[in-house]
This record gives sequence, C-alpha cells and structure tokens, in this order.
Amino acid sequence: MEISKVLISQEEIENKVSELANEINSKYKGEELVVIGILKGAFIVVSDLAKQLDLDVTFDFMSIKSYYGSESTGQVKIVKDLEYDITDKNVLIVEDIYDTGLTLSNLKKLLESRNPKSIEVFSMFVKKEVAQDPIEINYSGFEIGPEFVVGYGLDYNGKYRELPYLAVLA
Repeated sequence: MEISKVLISQEEIENKVSELANEINSKYKGEELVVIGILKGAFIVVSDLAKQLDLDVTFDFMSIKSYYGSESTGQVKIVKDLEYDITDKNVLIVEDIYDTGLTLSNLKKLLESRNPKSIEVFSMFVKKEVAQDPIEINYSGFEIGPEFVVGYGLDYNGKYRELPYLAVLA
C-alpha cells in the first residue's frame, strides 16, 4: 500500500487548527479547560492545538480499544485512563477522526458519568455519512469521504502518522 494522493495539505490543516483554536479560546476565555487526547491518533492534533490555546488548560490522554466481533458493538476498553479528576471541569475530547461514532459515543457517556461541568468534542477529520451512533462534533476540521486515509496522526499498521498532511492510501 502506498500514498495515491494528498487529500488535505499541511497548510490547510494548519489554517484549520488555528481557526478552531480561536473558537475554543473565545468560548473558554476565563475558564479552565481539560483537553483529553485519544491515543494514538490524536497526539499530533493535540500538540498543534496546544500551541495555540491561550487558556487555563490541562492536557491528559486516554487510550481506548474497541472490540468488535463480526458486528460493531462499540464496547470500550480503557487501556490508559485519565490521570486528572474531571469533576466540575470543562472537558474537550480531541479525536483524529470520527467515523462510526460508536467508540466516541461510549467514551463520552463514560466521561459524563464522572460529572464534568461540560463536555465537547473536537475531531480533525469527519467521515461523511458513516456514523452508526451519531454524536455532536462541536469543533470539526474537515469532512472527508470513505477513502482509507493516513497522515496527521492516522496510520496504517503504525506507519504514516508523521505525515504533516492527510493522504489517501491505495
């Protein structure tokens, strides 16, 4: 498998992260925010976003696995949980890509049970018309089609995450 085309350029991604960071800065000005990156894919977008947040912000990460047999169940297993208590905190979940919504929906329910002040969701890439368990994405970067994509945190067997752009793998 190799890259067949660049779908979204590095410059387009940088501009979008800047735009979304400005929205987040405006919304949470004067408030505390806990940014939760979902590993492994979101580490690059969290890093880029962090450089542009001008807030009282704490960063934490979770690693989760979804076990799907032949059917998508969306069951979430926590591999690495949060280190910080999110009770009465504004929480921003940061994902690299939103596709079926099953994992993110279950994760959001889990975090809501920990009594945060608010929870919002940031996803850099949103696949069109594939959500099986749709949830609101408060901050979305780019809507993309069904192609298999890599780069900007997304991988294929652990490779291509480091690419500064989003590309189609064929």
